[in-house]
Amino acid sequence: MASEMVRLPTARKIVDLGGLRVLLDKYRSEGRTIVFTNGCFDILHAGHVDYLERAADLGDVLVVGLNSDRSVRSIKGPSRPVVPQEQRARVLAALACVDAVVCFDEPDPLQLILEVRPDALVKGADWPLDRIIGRNEVESHGGRVERIPLIETVSTSSIIEKIRGLPVS
Repeated sequence: MASEMVRLPTARKIVDLGGLRVLLDKYRSEGRTIVFTNGCFDILHAGHVDYLERAADLGDVLVVGLNSDRSVRSIKGPSRPVVPQEQRARVLAALACVDAVVCFDEPDPLQLILEVRPDALVKGADWPLDRIIGRNEVESHGGRVERIPLIETVSTSSIIEKIRGLPVS
């Protein structure tokens, strides 16, 4: 990894696509390794933090693609997200391991991955390698795909079930 870099203040880590392009150009000109992951990150928990810290350890800069509220509803159903995207983005940006957060509306992050062109694309180990969206595109420009083991006992769904008083599976 490159030498320790100065982290942006939390609010400046939340960027749109244009702001992300500027940041990526800067980081690449400094020779930084770009890592990308994505997710809903609804009700941030210890499993998310562990995953993001491990992802950040795979390079110099961690960019998180955050599913927008509309995107989360299309994937998880009408009762999700529990936490609105502006708040989810703010909490993610407050993590020291996260360098940039960018929201996307699509159900999958392929267009964002094409924009970012990460050196490393990261997903949870629950994703089979052949089902990871963006894998072919990242590998085609010399990048790599990494799968990170998840903490099995922690999930947003189990937290929601517990809050609702349902048995936790």
